[in-house]
Amino acid sequence: MTDFERIFIDNKDFIFKYLMKLTNNHSLSEELAEETFFRAYINFSSLRDKKKAPVWLCQIAKNTYYGWCRQEKNIGAFEEGLESIESSYNIEEEYVQKELSQRAMAALEQLDNPWKDVIKLSVFGGLSLSEISKAYGKSESWARVTFYRAKQKLLEKMR
Repeated sequence: MTDFERIFIDNKDFIFKYLMKLTNNHSLSEELAEETFFRAYINFSSLRDKKKAPVWLCQIAKNTYYGWCRQEKNIGAFEEGLESIESSYNIEEEYVQKELSQRAMAALEQLDNPWKDVIKLSVFGGLSLSEISKAYGKSESWARVTFYRAKQKLLEKMR
C-alpha cells in the first residue's frame, strides 16, 4: 500500500465530515471530498510531514470549498441580489458588521500557527477541539489551551 493510499484510508471520513460541516449537504460534500483527494494526489510530493496530512487535507478541502463558493456566487449573484433588495435590513448595521469581520480576518491572518489554524478549523470548519487535537496528534487539552490563547491574541490584535 502506498503512502497516499494509507493517508486516504485514514482521513477520508474525517475530510468528509469536515466538508459536511462546511456545506451541510451530503452529495456536495462527497463531490468536494473527491476533488480534495484528487488535488491532494496531484500535489502529494509537496507534503513534507506525513503526520500532518490531516491538516494539509483540511487546507485543500477548505480551498476546494471556497472555490466552489466563488463559482456558485457568480451563478447565484443575480438571485441573491433580488433577495437582498426584497428583504429589509439595516444598511448601517450591515456595514459595521462587514467592517468588523474584515478587521477580524486581517487580525486572524497576522496570527502565527498553530493559533491561526486552530481558530480557522474550529470557527470556519466547524471542527470540535477533540477533532482538531486528533488532526494535530496532540491532546484535547492542548487544543483547548491553544484555542483560548489564539482568541486572546486575536482580541489583542483587534484593539
